[in-house]
Amino acid sequence: MPEPLFAGLKVIDCASYVAAPAAATVLADFGADVIKIEPPGGDPWRSQYKRPGMPQTDHNHPWLMDSRNKRGLALDLKSEPGRAVLERLVSQADVFITNIPLPGRERLQVRYADFAEKYPRLIYASMTAYGEEGDEAGKTGFDATAYWARTGLMDEVRPDHRAIPARSVPGMGDKPTAMALYGAVVTALYQREKTGRGGEVRVSLLGSGMWANAYFIQAQLCGVIFPPRPPREESLMSLANIYRTLDDRWFMLVVINERQWPALAQAIGMPWLTTDSRFVDAEARRINAPVLTRIFDDVFARKTLAEWRAILDDSGLTFGVVGTVAEIVNDPQARAAGILRPLADTGLMTVDSPFTLSGARKVPVTTAPEYGEHSRAILRSAGYSEREIDGLYDSGTIAGG
Repeated sequence: MPEPLFAGLKVIDCASYVAAPAAATVLADFGADVIKIEPPGGDPWRSQYKRPGMPQTDHNHPWLMDSRNKRGLALDLKSEPGRAVLERLVSQADVFITNIPLPGRERLQVRYADFAEKYPRLIYASMTAYGEEGDEAGKTGFDATAYWARTGLMDEVRPDHRAIPARSVPGMGDKPTAMALYGAVVTALYQREKTGRGGEVRVSLLGSGMWANAYFIQAQLCGVIFPPRPPREESLMSLANIYRTLDDRWFMLVVINERQWPALAQAIGMPWLTTDSRFVDAEARRINAPVLTRIFDDVFARKTLAEWRAILDDSGLTFGVVGTVAEIVNDPQARAAGILRPLADTGLMTVDSPFTLSGARKVPVTTAPEYGEHSRAILRSAGYSEREIDGLYDSGTIAGG
């Protein structure tokens, strides 16, 4: 069996919370040796599952997922010995990932400029909330604020213009942003293969969120004036709308191919709709969309979701169930596609990183490290003697392990 794709690649995850560490998780999935650096007391992300409003569980589920396949080092970067330890680790690393706010990087001397000349092959992966230039470059932010709220996404997913803005779920913008950072790192590694030199890659939550909302943002850049979003009952797209079934479930219908209109009418037992002058073509259906939506509301409310799934699937029509988290963890398609993977020998499953590569296997998932679990082993592999390591423990520079 061939080695994992990134076997031998050394990565330092000097970041917290979700987006930047999750990029390191994807590298680890493909075999990179990722060292997770935590400050004294541990990464704040360790305790987030206990926040008010979070589901109650004995499992630290965010940490299990975002820190899997990593080795843990508890290190005090504010001390001179701790900075020296980091320097040695960086000298041996291929990739350094951080989302420390820019002023903090300057204080800790972990900017790209602090490493670039000494380690020209290093890939320095920088994650920020709002980018690294401009008045807000040093501003802190989370995906809920910089990705979701700031970029228009929060405003545009309201049910209609009169509804309050919709809140995001935890990590909703972090995970796509993590993939952007992963892609940037891999692109930089490819560049290094061609030139022999590393470099800095930058990704922001704001930039990633604007990319996610690029369809509407580009339209605005082209001078489009957006009308207020109407309620679903007044939408001009009755064939791309959400509908409720007999058992109080919802699904999203998306029939935008003109050739599928007769198939839909046939599937719902109303073939006469195709010859009704109000719905005979796309323009007529647009003008009379509220009427058609009321017809669909009535017909879809007559059967259960399971019944409509079978009917619409048999007709080859495109739709999507408005699923629940409780359902998706047992979704047979998600399991068949390998989207859910076993989490070591815990008896739990975890969500896989969202792509595969032919000929490149992912490593079996290992559990996330306990606080400083591998501190001693990491320093030993970096060339420290046992006596030196003991001294670092005694001074409080490292912990755990």
